[in-house]
Amino acid sequence: NNVHAVTEGPEGDDAKCSFHHRMFLEPQEKKRSMKALVVKQAKKTCSCTPTKVKDCVFGFFPILQWLPKYKLREYLLGDLMSGVIVGVLLVPQSIAYSLLAGVEPIYGLYTSFFASLIYCIFGTSRHISVSIFGVVCLMMGQVVDREIERAGYDLEPAVLSIPPGTAAHVNTTLSPVNGTSQEVLCDKSCHAISVAATLTFISGVYQVAMGFFQVGFVSVYLSDSLLSGFVTGASFTVLTSQIKYLLGLDIARTGGIGSLIVTWINIFKNIHKTNICDLITSFLCFLVLIPAKEVNEHFKSKLKAPIPVELVVVVAATLASHFGKLKETYGSSISGHIPTGFLPPRPPDWTLIPNVALDAIPIAIIGFAITVSLSEMFAKKHGYSVKANQEMYAIGFCNIIPSFFHCFTTSAALAKTLVKESTGCRTQISGLVTSLVILLVLLVIAPLFYSLQKCVLAVITIVNLRGALRKFKDLPKMWHLSRVDTVIWGVTMAATAFISTEIGLLVGVCFSMLCVIFRTQRPEAPLLGWVAESETYESLSAYKNLQTKPGIVVFRFEAPLYYINKECFKSTLYKQTGVNPVWVKAAKKKAAKRMLREKEVGSGDNQTSISMDFVSEPLEFHTIVIDCCAVQFLDTAGIRTLKEVCKDYREIDVHVLLAQCNPSVRSSLIRGEFFKEGEDHLLFHSVHQAVDFALGTQGHSGTSASK
Repeated sequence: NNVHAVTEGPEGDDAKCSFHHRMFLEPQEKKRSMKALVVKQAKKTCSCTPTKVKDCVFGFFPILQWLPKYKLREYLLGDLMSGVIVGVLLVPQSIAYSLLAGVEPIYGLYTSFFASLIYCIFGTSRHISVSIFGVVCLMMGQVVDREIERAGYDLEPAVLSIPPGTAAHVNTTLSPVNGTSQEVLCDKSCHAISVAATLTFISGVYQVAMGFFQVGFVSVYLSDSLLSGFVTGASFTVLTSQIKYLLGLDIARTGGIGSLIVTWINIFKNIHKTNICDLITSFLCFLVLIPAKEVNEHFKSKLKAPIPVELVVVVAATLASHFGKLKETYGSSISGHIPTGFLPPRPPDWTLIPNVALDAIPIAIIGFAITVSLSEMFAKKHGYSVKANQEMYAIGFCNIIPSFFHCFTTSAALAKTLVKESTGCRTQISGLVTSLVILLVLLVIAPLFYSLQKCVLAVITIVNLRGALRKFKDLPKMWHLSRVDTVIWGVTMAATAFISTEIGLLVGVCFSMLCVIFRTQRPEAPLLGWVAESETYESLSAYKNLQTKPGIVVFRFEAPLYYINKECFKSTLYKQTGVNPVWVKAAKKKAAKRMLREKEVGSGDNQTSISMDFVSEPLEFHTIVIDCCAVQFLDTAGIRTLKEVCKDYREIDVHVLLAQCNPSVRSSLIRGEFFKEGEDHLLFHSVHQAVDFALGTQGHSGTSASK
């Protein structure tokens, strides 16, 4: 079937419409043989050639592509500088975020080491820093605390009594000091890292599965405003969880719905137990860290590298705590023993998988969404491309492999990525350098942080939340740009902060999708006017000095026409035109019945003539042109609605013309048998064509009537 500027109508109409120029568009032939497509895809998938194997291996291990092309003189200095600086920043943050995840400080260092190393092998982004991310640590810490409580552990580490003969099943650790293997009973700390490692493994499996099935499109449902609101809301929860360390309070960490409010209630109940030494130390750390961070930001263009103020604060606080004997004298809480070396690998606890499988879903989604969005953002900025599915593989393996080495979940982190970029990073070698810096700490320096106060680590965590909390300053600008996005941000932020992180993410996704549905359910639907001396039609409500053609109404519906908004389409069309054809037909029938009744009873001629005059009162227009340029698609309800509208208006002598339908809409109309033999429904490629045709048709009809 050829698609014309005027669609196929009865041959008898050709003479009547001969004044109108037709445009013939011959559609492309579409080969839709499902069998052929399946066979072609099967051959492509199952074929095994040396070239395909090579491409597959190089695609799965991107390091094999970029490492042979590495320009040593051009890239090495920038990669070394950025890698060392990020590594120096990561050491205190890794220790600090371990508290947030509910595990011992050494495991944070393990996590940062393996994540930086593995992403260097599998990742396609040259700039992002994959390491510990505060929001993910918070979500993991809530699960760890829940499982510890479920396992019956108290706040203090306790040794479980285990019957003889089960020693083989008890978790073992390696004493890094003397290098001998010792079997120890699994206490609270041991169980915590078992939960974290198992959760990390499942999250990684989900992320690799997403990459394998190429479901990266899921991230499109996490808009920028949703992610920003989620991170800001989670930042409030992170901040709240660290307050007890600032004050030196020994209170249990709460999780679940309303944990933020419950935590603040517990803080105020125990405020009289504040440790003055921890409070003063926290205050002094804030006085140093916040101004230094501001200096780094304001002079980042002039500084070759940011001042490693966090490391300076950690070293100074450790020395002060050690020589001042703050734990012995004032009871300050300290990090404790941090061993050197590595613990032997251990598989995740498979018995915990049913308990944490659901918890791993939001952690996996947040992890890959932030990683993919950051990698694409920096790739676009620096003019190279990344593969979204390979990024999911990379972040998945950054979780699966380290889960066997006592690590917890990682993702890309914006703050450290910005530092990495600003200090001259050129390739993924920078991540390898970062892992070597952390390795040095693990092998030599780690035990020196024994006397470091936990309140110092809490201050570091809170200071790094400034970026997320500063989003409140951007709200006026966001409101000016898009009120809907601002509302999505606010709802997601509030739900994440005051309910829980997982429910907040779900609320944000559902609310943003509802906003899209509501915007298509009641879209803009203006009447259009003609711009003089042109072929353009624009909204009468938006622009002045537009003209209208006598007897013609031009109407634009700015949304897909489907089952949700079909009633809105009809009601808006009736309201804008001022004529409801159903009511007009009903009035005609009612008047006809009344006239018939009056004739039967022999009523006077005056009332009859009045009734007939009312019914036969002419309408102000004879044609409605529907501009379909904004209608992306039609479903069966939309096609049926258009049929009903055309039929109802035709019965009161008003023609309905469709203009500017895209190929998908035209195809839907043809498949839905919208154009039937004997009907005068017309389809045009522009509003101007439809209006000219309507004017010509009316003039031709008027001439014929006068004859």
